[in-house]
This record gives sequence, C-alpha cells and structure tokens, in this order.
Amino acid sequence: MAIDWDLHRKEVHNLGKVQDFLKQIVYGGNDGIVTTFAIVAGFAGAQADGTAQIGAIAVLVFGLANLFADAVSMGLGEFLSTRSQQDLYLKQRKFVFEELKSNPVHEQSELVQMMRERGLDDDASERVANELMQSPELVADLMMAYELELPDMRQVSPVLDGLVTFIAFVIFGSAPLVPYFLLEPTQNTFFLSVLAAFSALVGLGLLRWWSTRERIVRCIGETVLVGSVCALVAFVVGAIVS
Repeated sequence: MAIDWDLHRKEVHNLGKVQDFLKQIVYGGNDGIVTTFAIVAGFAGAQADGTAQIGAIAVLVFGLANLFADAVSMGLGEFLSTRSQQDLYLKQRKFVFEELKSNPVHEQSELVQMMRERGLDDDASERVANELMQSPELVADLMMAYELELPDMRQVSPVLDGLVTFIAFVIFGSAPLVPYFLLEPTQNTFFLSVLAAFSALVGLGLLRWWSTRERIVRCIGETVLVGSVCALVAFVVGAIVS
C-alpha cells in the first residue's frame, strides 16, 4: 500500500502547518514583540527622566505606526529572501541536470565519494552510485543536499512565508500596546505592558516547545532572554537621550 506522505508527516512526525512555518512565526513574532515594546520602553525611559509628559495617544500612534511599518518590511523582506533562496536552488538544480547529461562519468565519481564518506566500502559505493545514475531526479536530490548543502525550495511559497511573517509580527507585536488602549499612561500601565510583552514572549516560547519538543526551559528561556535584553536597551536609551 502506498504511503500518504502528508498524512505520515502529520500523524507520525507531528509536522503540520505550524511546523512548516515555525521559522517565520518565531522570527516575525519575536521581532514584533521586541520592536513594539522598544517603543513603549523608550517612552517610559523618557518619562522616567521627568522631562517628558507623554500621553497614551503618542505611545499608540508611534507604536502602531512602527508595528505596521516594520511588519510590512519584515514580510516583504522574508518574501525577497525566500524568493532569492528559491531562485538559487532552482538554478543550481538545473545546472546539476546539465552536468549529468554532459559529464555523467564525473558526476558518478562524485556519487561514489559521497557513498564512501557515508560509510560504504569501495565496492558498495561503486554499485550504489551505478544504480543511482539510473534516476537523475534522485541524483539531483543527493547532489543538492550533500554536495551543495542547499535545502529543497521547490515546495516553498515566498508569498506565504512573507504573509505568515507579517501576521505573526502584528499579532505578537500588538501585546505591549494593549494596556495603552485601555488605560492612562501611568507607571502601572507601563508595568502592565511589561507583563503583556513577557506573556507574549512566553507564549512564543511555548509555541516553539510544542512544535519542536525541545526542553521547555530552553525554548522559553531563549525567547524571553532575547526580548528582555532588547527591551532593557530601549529603556536605557530612552532615559539617556531624553
């Protein structure tokens, strides 16, 4: 019976849509939280110096403007970087097929070396390489993975990658601004924003843990640490330049 690979990935390996776009979600989400909280922390740092009276409207205007401007920039940046990587992969794969047609002996010798480097003896390497040469598609897959060390980009969608990055940036990046939608910009509001940003970072860390099943302390700790360092820098800079 033929294996349904999509179903196999989901049921056996727990690889679904979240895992497919985990890089974009974590990248966009983390940068969204840090970037937006940097605005809030910068204003709070300026207020702490006592030289500026900043209202909630100002925080929201700058925060939202920064949130959506950076979200668009991040989304388009992800689109362009993915498209560039995909173009590189497809060009190199085409070149591999051309080499297989024009110089099959050399390509087979490369396959033999690959087999040797992965533990096969000389006879087995020659035999396997000879069999593999009957399937150019499989040879191309091996060359792209082992010789060129390029990930398979044929099924990747630059548009979806960019869109997921944009959405993750906006959703997670909105968290630090929520208290300023509801309350006056007091010290307590800033503390609530800190809590909201911290909670969003923890949530992102939990998403990493759920997707990868790595140690939960590591997943949450790394995410919170990166965000905390950036927030502290923004707060200090805001206090210094005010």
